[in-house]
Amino acid sequence: MKHVGWYADLFSSVTGRKTRPEDLISMSEAVYNFQRVFNLKMGFGTREHDTLPYRAVGPVTAEEYESRKERYDGQLKDKYGFDITCMDTQEKLSALRKKREDQYEKLKDAVYERRGWTKDGIPTVETVKRLKIDFPDVIAILKSHGVE
Repeated sequence: MKHVGWYADLFSSVTGRKTRPEDLISMSEAVYNFQRVFNLKMGFGTREHDTLPYRAVGPVTAEEYESRKERYDGQLKDKYGFDITCMDTQEKLSALRKKREDQYEKLKDAVYERRGWTKDGIPTVETVKRLKIDFPDVIAILKSHGVE
């Protein structure tokens, strides 16, 4: 993370405040969490809003599946352990998309836990306190979303 060290040096030079790379990481984490709280205030920022576009999850049409049939069939068999011998293209497409969507939900769970957020993707009170962004308005927004 050499570049973060360079950013810390630049930040220190510009502001006159001695800053380490770890300080920049903490500052960016605070900003990201504050943005999340702001999004909550605006009616967004929960798990339901952390979705991928339908197109990004995988093949959308049977024709698209068929155009890369070997690859997708291989994923279903080798990666996910499906017996696809009796499945038509639409069933395979649905199974592949379901597995990928399930994996994305597991990824969100892991990210939320690591960030110190609830299962719904909302920063916890402990997280905003640790980041020193536990302003009364922030706490009120969290409370209004059931986080105490």
